[in-house]
Amino acid sequence: MHRVLISDPLSEDGIKPLLEAADTEVIQKPSMSEDELLEEVAKADALIVRSQTQVTKELLEHGENLKIVGRAGVGVDNIDLDAATDNGVVVVNAPDGNTISTAEHTMAMLMSLARNIPQAYHSLQEGRWDRKKYVGVELKNKTLGVVGFGRIGRVVSRRAKGHRMNVIAYDPFLTKEKAEKAGVDHGSLDEVLAQADFLTVHTPLIDATHHLINKEAIAKMKDGARLLNCARGGIIEEEALYEALQSGKIAGAALDVYEEEPAVGNKLLDLPQVVGTPHLGASTIEAQENVATDVSYDVMEVLRGGNAKQPVNIPSIPEEMQDKLTPYITLSEKLGAFLGSVVRGGLNNINVYYSGELTDVDPTPLTRKVVKSVLQLFVGNRVNDVNSYKIAKDKGIEINEQKSTSTKGFTNLLTVELETDEETRSIAGTLLNGLGARVVRLDGYSVDVIPEGHLISIHHKDQPGAIGRVGSLLAEHDVNIATMQVGRTDIGGAAIMILTVDKEVEPACQEHLAHVQDINRVQYLKL
Repeated sequence: MHRVLISDPLSEDGIKPLLEAADTEVIQKPSMSEDELLEEVAKADALIVRSQTQVTKELLEHGENLKIVGRAGVGVDNIDLDAATDNGVVVVNAPDGNTISTAEHTMAMLMSLARNIPQAYHSLQEGRWDRKKYVGVELKNKTLGVVGFGRIGRVVSRRAKGHRMNVIAYDPFLTKEKAEKAGVDHGSLDEVLAQADFLTVHTPLIDATHHLINKEAIAKMKDGARLLNCARGGIIEEEALYEALQSGKIAGAALDVYEEEPAVGNKLLDLPQVVGTPHLGASTIEAQENVATDVSYDVMEVLRGGNAKQPVNIPSIPEEMQDKLTPYITLSEKLGAFLGSVVRGGLNNINVYYSGELTDVDPTPLTRKVVKSVLQLFVGNRVNDVNSYKIAKDKGIEINEQKSTSTKGFTNLLTVELETDEETRSIAGTLLNGLGARVVRLDGYSVDVIPEGHLISIHHKDQPGAIGRVGSLLAEHDVNIATMQVGRTDIGGAAIMILTVDKEVEPACQEHLAHVQDINRVQYLKL
């Protein structure tokens, strides 16, 4: 039974998948004290939070059984990602669940900013009829500058175009071709700043985006431009914005997020040209349910041994690449485990080579599986997809990834090479239509081996009787051979045999095999 701790209030409908799962026990305890939280997380397999719970290094270290932390929302500012990675804990969020909600709130703020709606309503409440004071501007033919062209930025752009606005977007990953396909203009950050009548930001808050819109950036904008931030507090430097609003350089601002929250007492909110809301971007019934549901499914998938769709601290497999990469996940793990079991010496490098159709995609998720399966043999089961790269780096092991057009006759070929202080060994595998995973080369020898079950790898001299002597000795130990593959480079030279047997090979049997005539090296492994 998997124990899932929910420490912040979540939509009951959103966590229904967890509540209805037969293999999951859900503990809902919002607003716990720090000591209570530490006590509960020590017994949990998964933790789900929103923005209230601070997932610190101390908390993660108390979660000895913790496999996943789910953030029911987009931002993960309240989670120590480095500590989660060090502890092998997957962190997931729900970037899609509040896309519509935040985009719609941005448009509401845009309209309110353009037409002074909150200020006009407030004046009516105070008994004034100030029609001339609150003359606004139209959106039609104005230019909306979008900084950050991810999910929300794209949706905002589509809605803005519905208002007949011109849209110019900047994003470090946005190409001219992608912008053209989305129906927007592509620009550098400076170009977007210079052309925008309204500027909206939709980036995450990271070191590169902290105070991205600062005094220098604002100076590059049109006089009388307007600013919006419904993304993360801190992207816009508030002191610089305050000065620009006071001077008239910026005509108005609409803010849903702030550098310090709650933003009670924020001097920006005292300015009449500022429209403010208390971080409501994701505050719709639908969004609250969506983010909880998305995280619930990811939590269940990870607890059941699967892969998260929205991991934050490990690369995910893009949806369009899943059909191509997913079948190779098991193969990559098997190849790493096979080679890691037979290599000798201290590990220096893990090299992974991809050829054929695999060169058309980003194979990093497969490399991560290889690294994990190799390191587990050296370090133990505390190594997983999350921390494998970190552990390799800490131990001075270099990871290299390379693509090649040479397929050696196969549609796809995945080759793993391990370099130690004693030797370099390699293994190559592929997927055969209708037959599944196959090892097709080992240390340069051509073979055809299914990478599963009880296997014996034997290096020997290619001499008459070598194979027979191995078979006879295994029979003496009551070990039945299921399959055998033999490879050689030269007649009478070095050769290899790989046997699949029906049961575990005891150490005594392995020792006897190693002393058989013409046998140079024997290694037993179980995949």
